[in-house]
Formats: sequence, structure tokens, C-alpha cells
Amino acid sequence: MPLITPKRFTIADYHRLREVGLLQEGDRIELIRGELLHMSPKGTAHSVCNGLLQAQLLTLLGNQGAIRSQEPITIPQTQSEPEPDLVIARGSLRDYLDHHPYPADVLLAIEVADSSLDYDRTVKLELYAEAGIADYWIADVNSRQMECYSQPYRSAQGTFAYQTRQIVLVDQSLLLPGFATVALDLATIFP
Repeated sequence: MPLITPKRFTIADYHRLREVGLLQEGDRIELIRGELLHMSPKGTAHSVCNGLLQAQLLTLLGNQGAIRSQEPITIPQTQSEPEPDLVIARGSLRDYLDHHPYPADVLLAIEVADSSLDYDRTVKLELYAEAGIADYWIADVNSRQMECYSQPYRSAQGTFAYQTRQIVLVDQSLLLPGFATVALDLATIFP
């Protein structure tokens, strides 16, 4: 009896599914390692935290970077197009008219987590580390803290992770990667 294997999609296949209308703009689907994955629904705390974080980043950075909220980044080597809750990319938003940011464009990827915390600490963390995204943060809504990961590496066993993990509490602030003098006050982003 032959084994049934799931259909893997390339990034081009994924874009074609959108072009022909099989996937709609509002569908909460991400392409992760060639698989179409349904994203979990956002709770109100998640939505508020994401909105407050986006507003703070826009205030702090102005036009010093492209701030994207829940928009794709393209990771060709893994056939992935995740949609981080927030990304600070090099340049301006207009630089991404022809393509979504690639890992080399991403200064910081942020996931806001309530029910998705385990997924963000495992699947997303490994994906971003493998892509070489230097800084990855998880805004843990339930614990009201930021998990900051940096220095991606590949272990001797071939898995990808980050060498450094720092926990920043709600009453603290932290510097934004790539902006040596710009600090985010966490009290302003957690509901």
C-alpha cells in the first residue's frame, strides 16, 4: 500500500494560489516549509499589544525603517513566507513594491504571542534562525515580557536556534537592533 504524502508548495505555487483566488486576502494562512498552515485566531490582548507595539515603533523610528505589521517576509531556502506580527526592515516601505523583504532585509522580526507561544518558541524560532534573521523577539502577552533572541546558529545536530536569549520585563526598556539610541519602553505596549 503506497504512503500518502502531503503536497509541498513552492513560494511561486503559493502566490499562484492567491492569484487564481483559491486563497483570499483575509485567509489566515502562512506558507511554512512548503506547507500551508492555518494561523490561530487572534485574541483581544494579542490585537491590542500588536497595535500598541506598531504605534510605538512608528513613533520611535519615523521613517528610519520599513515597519510592517502582519505582512509576509520571503525565505526562499525553506520555501516559507511567514507573516510575523511586526517586522522592521531596511529602507522604506516603497522598497518592497516588487517583493516582500528577504531575511537580509529584516532588522527585527517580532511575534506577539498568547495562545501561539509554544509555536513561536519552536517552529518560528527555528525558521527565523535558519534564515539568519539576526534578532527575533516574542512579546509574551500572558507574562507581560519580551523574549529577545539573537545570534542565530546551527547546532552540531543540524538544528537552528539562537545563542542568546534575554527576558525583558514590563517595567524595563530595550534598545532596538540597528538603532543604537532608540529604546522601547515595554510598559507602553502590554495591555
